[in-house]
Amino acid sequence: MRIAIDIDSTLHQYWDIFSDVAQDRFGIALPYEGQRDWNIGVLKPEQMKAIITETHSDMNVLRAVPYPGAVETVRAWGEAGHWIHITSHRSDDAREATEQWLNQIGLPFDDLHCSFDKIPRCVELDIDLLVDDSPVNILRALEEGIKPATLLHPWNEDVCATEDVVVATDWAELSLALDPLLAVART
Repeated sequence: MRIAIDIDSTLHQYWDIFSDVAQDRFGIALPYEGQRDWNIGVLKPEQMKAIITETHSDMNVLRAVPYPGAVETVRAWGEAGHWIHITSHRSDDAREATEQWLNQIGLPFDDLHCSFDKIPRCVELDIDLLVDDSPVNILRALEEGIKPATLLHPWNEDVCATEDVVVATDWAELSLALDPLLAVART
């Protein structure tokens, strides 16, 4: 099976970094539980852009801590013969630090792509499964016939409740939920 995996809020807790930068730079508190989507009305577009740029700086990329079980699960998928594509909504400027981080945490991958439009790249690569937190990417994956899976977050609860998405609260649960799908792909 060909698996695409997002990074921010999928392989590591991105919201903590994002909200810390929003508080430090602009004095704006963004509690995790209140984030229902990425259209954050209290932030001006230029503030949002500055926060994203800072959170994807080399320093912040390299200090991210993977969710428990994420690296082990992805490693096991690769060892089982699945092709692993890491995809992130980051500018290409963050690619080098992102690759360094993936190597630093010991997460094996076959391909890495930083871009602002993941789904066309996933279609181009004939991806079967997309693990991503974005409700937009989940819906677009479904439209393209790609099976979506996600960790549950406040901003993707609605799409997870109404669409055919594999949903889990952590990587151990996600691994178990995806086992039947990945086992079929191995046969």
